[in-house]
Amino acid sequence: MQKLFGKWDFTEVEVKDPSVKAYINLTPTVVPHSGGKNATQQFAKSTLNIVERLINKVMREEHNTGSKITVTKTVMEAFEIISKKSSQNPIQVFANAIVNAGPREETVRLQYGGIAVPKSVDTAPQRRVDTALRLISEGAQKAAFCKKKTLASALAEEILAAANRDVKGYAMGKKDNIERVARAAR
Repeated sequence: MQKLFGKWDFTEVEVKDPSVKAYINLTPTVVPHSGGKNATQQFAKSTLNIVERLINKVMREEHNTGSKITVTKTVMEAFEIISKKSSQNPIQVFANAIVNAGPREETVRLQYGGIAVPKSVDTAPQRRVDTALRLISEGAQKAAFCKKKTLASALAEEILAAANRDVKGYAMGKKDNIERVARAAR
């Protein structure tokens, strides 16, 4: 039985949203590191473990670029904080956060002659997962940048806010903003 970081079990995690269930990979692994084996294949990111995808998204900003071991430790600390605060499996809380933080509708710009008109469209499930991961990592980095709060605690708070549908969190606020603009463009 492989547990994430030797502590949390993947088998008890259930994704409740059937549309994104295929795009949240919960294969059991101890340390989520694939070494970029699927980097050349299009849409192969869905085969990566969802925790590794979070680690890769947190590594995108300038202060954490290329330091995967440091970011892995940060995510492990964030999952520790989540398990203490919520007394649940942090992987389940993270999966719920992804389902809640992914926008269901977005806008595209259509041009008719010289006029650009916004049009509301449904979001693809893989894009929902990608957007949710990006919004969660952005919110954590903005909450921890030049502050006393550590990145691990900011990431834990952002995941918990998204899992509880708390609009005070960055990811849920941005998701609501995206969906509000899409409703106006119908």
